[in-house]
Order: sequence, then C-alpha cells, then structure tokens
Amino acid sequence: MKGPLIQRVRFGVGLAVGSALAIGLAFALLAAERRQALQARDERIAVVRVRALTEAVGGLAVPSENGLQPLLIAWKARLPGSPPARVVATQGIRLEASTFPQDVGDKAAPRRLEREEKPLFDQAARLHAAVETNRSEGAPRVEEIEVTKTPSGGLGLASPVERDGAVVGMVQVETPASVRRIRPNAAVALLCFAAPVALFLLFSRVVGERRWILGLLAAVLLAGALAFYARHSQRVLETDRRELETAVAEETRAQTAALPSVLSAVSVSAPIHPETWDSDLFRRPRSLVRADGRLDEERLRREIDSRAAEARKAIAGVGALAMALLAFVGFGGAARLGVTLRKNREAYAYITPAMLGMIVLVFFPFLYGIAISFTDQTIYTTSKPLSEIWVGLTNYAQILGDFHIARRAADGALVFNYLNFYWTFLFTVVWTVCNVTIGVSVGLVLALILNTPGLALRPLYRVLLILPWAVPNYITALIWRGMFHQQFGVINQMIQIFGGQPISWFQKPFTSFITALATNGWLSFPFMMVISLGALQSIPEEIYEAARVEGATRWQQFRAITLPSLKPALIPAIIISVVWTFNMFNIIYLVTAGEPAGSTEILITQAYKFAFQKYRYGYAAAYSVVIFLILLIYGTIQNRATKATEAI
Repeated sequence: MKGPLIQRVRFGVGLAVGSALAIGLAFALLAAERRQALQARDERIAVVRVRALTEAVGGLAVPSENGLQPLLIAWKARLPGSPPARVVATQGIRLEASTFPQDVGDKAAPRRLEREEKPLFDQAARLHAAVETNRSEGAPRVEEIEVTKTPSGGLGLASPVERDGAVVGMVQVETPASVRRIRPNAAVALLCFAAPVALFLLFSRVVGERRWILGLLAAVLLAGALAFYARHSQRVLETDRRELETAVAEETRAQTAALPSVLSAVSVSAPIHPETWDSDLFRRPRSLVRADGRLDEERLRREIDSRAAEARKAIAGVGALAMALLAFVGFGGAARLGVTLRKNREAYAYITPAMLGMIVLVFFPFLYGIAISFTDQTIYTTSKPLSEIWVGLTNYAQILGDFHIARRAADGALVFNYLNFYWTFLFTVVWTVCNVTIGVSVGLVLALILNTPGLALRPLYRVLLILPWAVPNYITALIWRGMFHQQFGVINQMIQIFGGQPISWFQKPFTSFITALATNGWLSFPFMMVISLGALQSIPEEIYEAARVEGATRWQQFRAITLPSLKPALIPAIIISVVWTFNMFNIIYLVTAGEPAGSTEILITQAYKFAFQKYRYGYAAAYSVVIFLILLIYGTIQNRATKATEAI
C-alpha cells in the first residue's frame, strides 16, 4: 500500500473512531440527562403534592379533635389523581389518617400503630431528627423529605408535619410508577457519526498526501459534527426542562385551587403558601414557581443557561478526548503502539495484572479522593452525583483560611483553638521532629555499640533490641496507655514508690504529648538501628585504619568517615520515618485519643474524625490532600537538598 493511501486510511480510521467516541459519549450523556429529567419531573410533582398536603395537615392539630381522615378524603375527592396518603403522629404513636387501600376495616385510621408498622414510626422519628439537626447546625445537612422507591417502581415520599415550630408527625404519600419513557433520537446521532466520515472520504482525494492538511480536515469535520450534535442536545434538554417546569407549575396551580375547598370541608380556614411547595429535599423553595402558579421566566432562563454552560464543558471534554484519539491514530501513534505491543507482548502480559491492581487499588481511590475534596459530601449526600454537591475550593479555603489559632479569654488567659488546622499542623511538626530525632539518635547510638568489634552476646542484643519493632504497634500502644493510667498504671506506681504523687497524664497537653512521644520513641528506634547497623558494616575497615595512622581521633573518624558513609542509607530512611511519623495514626488515636480537648491530635487523626465522627467526607478528603501535598513538598525538598539518592 502506498504512503499517501496509508495516511488517508489512518486519518479516516482515526476520524471514525474519534467520531464514534465523541457522538457515542454525547448520546449517552443526553440519554442520562433525559432520564434524570424524567425522574426529576416525577419527584418534584410528588414533592409539590406532599408539601401541599403537609401544609393542610399542619393547619389542624395533630392529633385533631375531629380526626384528619375527613381531610384526606376531601383532598382525594377534590384531586382524583392524587396518590394515597397517610398521616402519622409521633405523640401516641398513632396512624391519624390514611387513604391507603390496606388501611381499611380493622386497620382503618385513626388508631395506634401496630408492632409490624414500626418502620412508619421510625421514619417519622428520622424526619424529626433531621429537622432538629439542621436547626442546631444552622445549615441543611440532612434531607427533611425522604424519597424511596416502592416495590411497584413508584415513589414513596415522607415529609415532617410541624405545628408551633415543633415536629409532631409526618405525611406519607406513594405515587405510581411512571410509564413514560424518553430516549434520544438515534437517527440524529448516527447521522452525526457518519457524515464527517463520508465527507472526509470525499475531500481527502483532493487533499492528497499532505498529512497535516488531512489531520486538519479530519479535526474540522469532527468538531463540526460534535458542535451540531451538542446544539441538538441543548435544544432537546431545554425543551425537556421547560416541560418539567410547566408540569410542576400545573400541579402547583391544581393544588392551590383545590386546597381552600379541602380545608373548608373540615371547617378550617388557614393561609396557604404555594410558592414554597416546589422545594428540594431540604425543604428549601426552588423559587421557580410563583404563588399564583406561574413560572419565573427570568430565573428559569438563568438556570437553563447555567445547565447549558455545564453541558458545553462536558462536550468540550468529550471533544478534547476525541481529538486526542484522532491525532493518536492519524499520526501513527496507534500503529507504533500496536507494533510495540506485539514485539513485547510477553513482558506486557507479565506486568498487566500489576498495572490493573495499581489502577484499581491505588490510582482510582487516590483520584476519587481528590475529586470529592472539591465537594460538600457528607454521610447524607453520598448517593448524589458529585456535580450536585460541588463546592470548588471552599473546603481548602476553610482549612487554610482560618487563622484563629488563639484568643484572649475574659480573664486575660490565652485560649487555643485546638481544632484549627495550623495548631494541628504545628503540633504534628513538633511531634514528627521530636520522634524522628529520638529514633535516629537512639538507633544510631545502639548501632555504634552493636558494631563494636568483639562485643559479647551481640546476637542476643540484636534480637532484644528489635523486639519493639516486631510487636504490632497497636498492641504496644495499648500497653503503654495502660502504663500511663493515673490509678493503675505502672509508671505512676513507680512514682509513688519514690514518694511522688500520681500524675494525670492525659489532662494536660504537655504530659499527654510525653506519653505519645515515649510510646512512639520505643517503637521507632529499632528501624533506625537496623538501617544504621547495616550501613556501618558496609564501611571498609581499611578506611578507619588509614585514619588512625594519620592520627585521627574517634570523633574525627566519626565526622569524616562514619557520617558521610551513613548518609546514602540514613537520609532515605529519615524521609520514610518522617512520612511514617507524620501519619502515625495508631499511637495518637490509641494512646492519647487527642486528649485533652483535641490538643494532641495530628493531621491524620483530625482528618479521620472529620470523616468518621462528623461525617464530613469532602472536608476530610481536602484535609488528606493537604497532608499529601505537605509530605510531597517535604520529601522533594529534602531529597534534592541532600542528594542522598543520586547514586541509586
């Protein structure tokens, strides 16, 4: 096959592959967005219904003197398409009213909930707790409307009923499964895929063998096809969004028209607030539907434009990926890769399992952790897509922008904010420096002693001195914590034997720090001792003999021979020790537990508590990324400054 034909084939294949990738991903994104729009339509209409009914129920006392059953019956009569509903009162654990088919006869409301109906009471209790949690924290943390899938494929919604500011029960409704299905137009996608390939085959004959012109032609055709499909997708999504908002507005108008007559049927006259019914699951109004049931066109236009901008970013990412694939295939990268894979197929077969393991076990969790650090993910929002809880650099700004480390109390005393990042970082640095200094110093001294020629029982000493490292560190941590116990600890008992008073080690930051330092010092010196001893034994004895002949003292030999010879082994070991100690979770968590008042927390234990005690996953992920960057900068600077690994 001649060269020009090869170029045309390569760019034609690259364009076909890139077009298939771009249009295929864009088609999948459009399908996903349309499915989400349909789900959002069903959910938001159901939210309007449950919020309207909740407001009507809230206008009556729960439990009511006349009962709430007439209210639900009137609501069902005025709105024949309304779903079945229940009203559960937490006081008395009662089913106050119900239009569910199963709640008839002996099960008819009002009555006390039965044992097998405990999930209803539990749900009401969860909603009560959600409202109280959000009020106490002053921010929407927990969803106040629960949405679940019913066995039939519909939606089950539950919303809290409030009276005089207190949650007194809940309203539950179940909507039937939606029978509507919407799919993107596959013919348009197929046309956008095939058109650039056909045009390339037509025009490439004119271009001839000029490779860069072929590449430019293919890129222009691919960009044009993707731009056309993006414009088509934008129009489709805008139409879907307007249909969604129109349906929500129509439901709001229907509820607004029916609710006054529903309330009058039970002799109640109360104001209604239709503008609050279309809300998110935190009961925050979306402000798209006005009190008269009309859409706020200006706000809707802004939201449509905002979503369109997000869609354009996604399409731009897809386009960049497709262009890269086009260039990779068209300029021969795929062909060269194929030759390399065939030539070294055995080597790649051996390393593929390791590469896959690294991707799944290391790189994916690492990159996912970085991604959620830009979100406000909590235990309550783990099921939401990252785009909905994206907060950008807010977490990093909160971590690094808070400089309130200490303040003056009313009596003039200095009070430290132990939860502040900079306090924790300073304590972590002090903790790391002290521990590494102790570990290196003690380990080096012991290595020098063990390296003494003619030392008796040297193998026994080696075994005994390495035991602290061999014992699992969490066992050692628990033993040392017990040794520092104020009443029963052996250390305080020894102090009392010599006439002293027992010390409450964990009530003051300094003494609590000493307990962790002693524990980690006991664990850290064996590692440095082994590294130093191995390096010492690799130094030729002839160098020391020559130094002694020249009249060098022991100290001069240590400075001029021993330390420089130890440097290539000690510096990498110190870097590793710094990283280990900086992240020494077990000792802090098991010995001091951050006592007192979090003053002895290090960065990694603080991140753990943000994640698994306060359930602020996004904030904890940002904390972890900051820790990683600190250690990366430290390791890079120390490695370059010492040049200890240049010969490795």
